[in-house]
Amino acid sequence: MNKHLIIVESPAKVKTIKKFLGPGYEVGSSVGHVRDLPKKVLGVDEEADFAPDYEIIPGKQKVVSQLKKLAAQADQIYLAPDPDREGEAIAWHVAELIKDANPRIKRIQFNEITPRAVREALEHPRTLNLDLFNAQQARRVLDRLVGYKLSPLLWQKVKRGISAGRVQSVALRLIVDRERERQVFEPKEYWVFKVKLEAGAGAVIEADLWKVSGKKPDIGSADQARELEAAVTNASFIIESVDEKERQRQSGPPFITSTLQQEASRRFSYPAKRTMSLAQRLYEGVELGDRGIQALITYMRTDSVRISPDAIKEVRELIQSKYGQDYCPETERYFKSRKSAQEAHEAIRPVDVTITPEMVQSYLPRDMYQLYKLIWSRFVASQMTPARFWDTTVTVAADKTQWRVKGERLIFPGYLAVYGGAEAEKSQELPPLTPEQRLALQEVLKEQKFTQPPPRYSEASLIRELEEKGIGRPSTYAQIISTLLDREYVTQVERQFIPMELGYVVTDQLAEHFVRLMDVDFTAQMEESLDQVAEGRQDWVQLMRNFTGDFYPVLDKAKKDMAAVKGGIDAGMPCPECTKPLMVKFGKAGAFLACSGYPDCSFTGNFTRDDSGKIKTIEKLPKEELVKVGTCPDCGGDVVLKKARTGSRFYACASYPKCKYTKSYSTGVACPAQGCSGDLVERSSRFGKMFFSCSLYPECTTAMPAPPVPQPCPKCDFPIMLRRYTEKRGNYLSCPVKECRHFIPVAEAPEETEGPLPDFSEPTPAKEKPAKKTSAAKTKAAAKSTTTKTAKTTKAKPKTATKPKTTRKSKTAAEQEKSE
Repeated sequence: MNKHLIIVESPAKVKTIKKFLGPGYEVGSSVGHVRDLPKKVLGVDEEADFAPDYEIIPGKQKVVSQLKKLAAQADQIYLAPDPDREGEAIAWHVAELIKDANPRIKRIQFNEITPRAVREALEHPRTLNLDLFNAQQARRVLDRLVGYKLSPLLWQKVKRGISAGRVQSVALRLIVDRERERQVFEPKEYWVFKVKLEAGAGAVIEADLWKVSGKKPDIGSADQARELEAAVTNASFIIESVDEKERQRQSGPPFITSTLQQEASRRFSYPAKRTMSLAQRLYEGVELGDRGIQALITYMRTDSVRISPDAIKEVRELIQSKYGQDYCPETERYFKSRKSAQEAHEAIRPVDVTITPEMVQSYLPRDMYQLYKLIWSRFVASQMTPARFWDTTVTVAADKTQWRVKGERLIFPGYLAVYGGAEAEKSQELPPLTPEQRLALQEVLKEQKFTQPPPRYSEASLIRELEEKGIGRPSTYAQIISTLLDREYVTQVERQFIPMELGYVVTDQLAEHFVRLMDVDFTAQMEESLDQVAEGRQDWVQLMRNFTGDFYPVLDKAKKDMAAVKGGIDAGMPCPECTKPLMVKFGKAGAFLACSGYPDCSFTGNFTRDDSGKIKTIEKLPKEELVKVGTCPDCGGDVVLKKARTGSRFYACASYPKCKYTKSYSTGVACPAQGCSGDLVERSSRFGKMFFSCSLYPECTTAMPAPPVPQPCPKCDFPIMLRRYTEKRGNYLSCPVKECRHFIPVAEAPEETEGPLPDFSEPTPAKEKPAKKTSAAKTKAAAKSTTTKTAKTTKAKPKTATKPKTTRKSKTAAEQEKSE
């Protein structure tokens, strides 16, 4: 035994760390969590101080066996999962599983995966922090109790298969409450005024109405607007004052998890989940050509804006050399974190600020490069001098009104030289103006407007709201949002969250019967209590007793009092066929309207809600006329072109379900895999995502995420390109090869490629049922199995063609037809 063993949680980290540690170290990975509560049972002994019944996660037995083997051969074991509560829990569970093989176990942690940080961690190992682990354990047990107690109740009262969560349900309530605010909102009319004024020498300025009779304007009708217009049309416009002063604007602090998610959403429309996935890869290490595998950013799950002194020194040196002394302030800048922030962490920053975005652009996918550039720019800007502006505010008097015009001139860009763009303000350039100067009225501009309801939450604004209210923690925001979307409690339209019917019902049921659990302040207080457990100031078992002491009686009462809505909820409107009340019901495909008079009346229909939340039925579309394209080889009937529920087209017998003949819809583009004779056909996932895969699947698994065009890539000669469109690029053709990604802008979208009608002469092959094996057959099969095992080492693997990256397996056309 002459090696030390370092165990991390991510396989990607293994390569990065191995690169700069010598032969005296072995690096293994737990591949995330290795133990958890069981999936199918509660797994918590409520009578024994909430003792959890942990088990090895299914599929992780091989990982655990390998870790035990490595542990038995090591002199010393260092557990190095991420530096947070979740990482401490992973370390604790790994230690429990390997301690019999080798009890010499220490915990190390590092905020960045660099040689300096890892070696420093190895020089300062510690024991496992039981308080941190208990905080994670308390959260896990708490969430398990809430989920396992509430979800069955919702299954019984609302719909089978749905769920509730301690934090997710409160987040859902925020979205539902905001939507209801919008529904009851009553717009109020108001008018805004501008004037165009001539300032001499052909100069024209625009001024906004500032005050009327010394008060803020309140013009709420067309009559009032006409009256004001008439008053100022004949008035003299004279400059009252010209105020000029220098103004400074400081950069913000480096990113923390929530602000990174918000800014990536605002700038690039990245969902929080995608942002965290990209950041994870930047943290764990990426291939940078001659540099090899290198980590680019520090740990990305943090709520602290603290920066290490070494990092500040390095960035100040870069600012001075790259931008000049004027861009580097005399003293370092420090930022104050929130009270609840874990100050042991740093903000998100580059591990080596001298690695500029331009240096790594050619090695990174576009989205990863954009995120790295955002993190790098924000960090550098946070240590730069402020931007300086020369502001001019001109006040103009006319009759009983006062008007204002503002001008802004950039004196010195400061941090805007690095992190500007989106923050730049718009203002007009002003000619020389002096007090008492008369201005000639050129035009009065008035516009009728109405007050707007509070905006729906976007991912960025919801994360900001959760953070400000203390709901959840940085590591949970992405998962909260994903769960709400996956459960179909909310949907996203133009990047804004809109509650779905199920979301309304679940929120109403929980808010009525679990007032404290659904209270925002109570949820925030629970997060503070978990922080106290992590700091050793509160016992986690007592925390559980306090919570369940209130929760269990409320749960028992709700089981009796909660109204069952499985039969439907009154829609507040009559059935169009029999006038009996319509009900909102929940099916596999979502909410729909059904007559309460069923089975006497079988009316069903889809619906939507207007801005006030009132239900409106959607008229049923006339059934699509199916055109015959061939003759069914199975039954002699007509073959027609159909569309699956998920969106893709396919050919099928018109006699379905009596005849189940189907054939895929071809694009007419040959499969690009070398040696493959198939063609690319239309497919769609169960979520409605279109893609194009080889007709010979599963023998060939080639798949493309966008419509193919039979045109070779001019850069790498790949035989096809993909038809795409984005707002930024417009219509273009893109190479599907990851290492190439060459694109060609085109004036118009290329026409969709349609292949010739397929041959409908081949019948659907019959499936043969396997014959039952006799005892003799079983003996023969066992002998064959033994022979196969013996010959396994000498059996040559068949050669396969090199294929581009494939997508998830989808339903076949027949399965899609059946699901209709």
